[in-house]
Amino acid sequence: MTKWFKNSGPGALVAAAFIGPGTVTVCTIAGVRFGYTLLWAMLLSTVATILLQEMAARIGIVSRKGLADVIRGEIRNPAIRYMIVILILLAIVFGNAIYEAGNISGAVLGVRTLFDIDSSFNYLPMVVGVIAFVLLFIGNYKILERALVGLVILMSLAFLLTAIITRPNVAEVLKGLFIPNLDQANLLTVVGLIGTTVVPYNLFLHASLVKEKWNSESDLSFAKQDTIISVALGGLVSMAIIVSAATVEASDVKNATDLAKGLEPLFGSFSKYFLSIGLFAAGITSAITAPLAAAFVANGCLGWGVGMKNIKFRMVWIFVLAMGVVFASLGLNPIEIIQFAQIANGAALPIIVGIILWIMNRTSVLGNYVNSRAQNVIGVAIFILSVVLGLKSIIQVIG
Repeated sequence: MTKWFKNSGPGALVAAAFIGPGTVTVCTIAGVRFGYTLLWAMLLSTVATILLQEMAARIGIVSRKGLADVIRGEIRNPAIRYMIVILILLAIVFGNAIYEAGNISGAVLGVRTLFDIDSSFNYLPMVVGVIAFVLLFIGNYKILERALVGLVILMSLAFLLTAIITRPNVAEVLKGLFIPNLDQANLLTVVGLIGTTVVPYNLFLHASLVKEKWNSESDLSFAKQDTIISVALGGLVSMAIIVSAATVEASDVKNATDLAKGLEPLFGSFSKYFLSIGLFAAGITSAITAPLAAAFVANGCLGWGVGMKNIKFRMVWIFVLAMGVVFASLGLNPIEIIQFAQIANGAALPIIVGIILWIMNRTSVLGNYVNSRAQNVIGVAIFILSVVLGLKSIIQVIG
C-alpha cells in the first residue's frame, strides 16, 4: 500500500479532472430517470478511459514530451498541422475557460448546501478561485499532486458512503452493469455519460504530468498501475452517484444539490453532508485541473517548452481560472460560447483519438513500446465510439 501511494499521482489527477460537477449532474440525472439500467454505459466509459489514458501516459514517459508537442512534431504537412493545433487550442483552452465556471459553481453549490448559505452571498466563487489560484501558483507538482489526491480520496469516500447508505438492490445493480439497455429514450443520457468520462483534455494532461512524476521507461508499469487504479476508482465513484440517485423517487432532481435534499428525508442528514462534501471536492479538483490542462496544451501547441512556473504557462491558467470566477460570480449563462465549445470538443475527440492511435504505432516516437495488435483493435473500437459521440454532440447542439 505504501509503495502504491508513493507511485500514484497523475492517474488520481485525471480522475479528479473527469469527476467534475458536470459528471455528478449527468450521473444524477441517469440514476433518477433510468435507475440502475445505465450503469453499463459508465462501465464501458471507464474501460475506454483507462485504455486511452494508458496510451497517453506511455507517450509522455517514452517520448519525454507532452501530447501536443508530439502531435506538432509528427504531423509534417504544415496546413494539416496548423489546422489541428488551432482546433485543439480552441476546444481545450477556450472550452475549458467556459467550463471552468461550471467547476467553480459546483464547488460553491457543495459549500452552500453543506452550511445552508444563502445564494445571495456572491463571494464564494472568489473564495474557490483563490484556493485554486494558490495551489496552481505554487507551481510545485508534488504539492499539487498531494492536494488533489487528498481531495479525490475525500470525494470518493463521500459518494461511496452515500451509495452504501441507500442500500441498493445488488441483483439490479449487477444487471444494470452487465446487460446493456439502449433505446431512443436514454440515448442522449448514454452519450452524456460517455462524454463526461472520455475527456479530450485529460489525454494532454496525463501525458504532461507523467513526465513530472517518472523519468524512465522502467517506470511504465507504475504509470499503468496508477492509471488503472485511479480511473477505475473514478468510474466507481460515478457509478455510486448513479446508484444513490436511483433510490430517489422524484422527477424534479436535476443536480447533486437536489439529490442531497431528496435523500435527506429518507436517510437523514448524513446523505446531505456526504453529497455536499463530494460535490465540493469534485468542483474544486476540476477547477484546478482544467486550467492546468489548458496551460499544458498551449505550452505544447505553441512550442514554448516552458515549466509550470514560467509566466507564459501561468498566464494561460490564470486566464482560464479568471473567466470561470467571473462567469460563476455574475451568474451569466454564455449559451452561445458553450455551444461553440461543445461543437469544438465534439469535433476534437475523434480527431485526437485517431491521432493517438496513429502515434501509438510509430516507432519513431515509442520504439519498442508501440501498441500491440489487441490494443489497436480495442483502440479502433474506441475511435468509432468517439466519432459517434462527436457527431451526436454536434447534432444535439445544432438541433
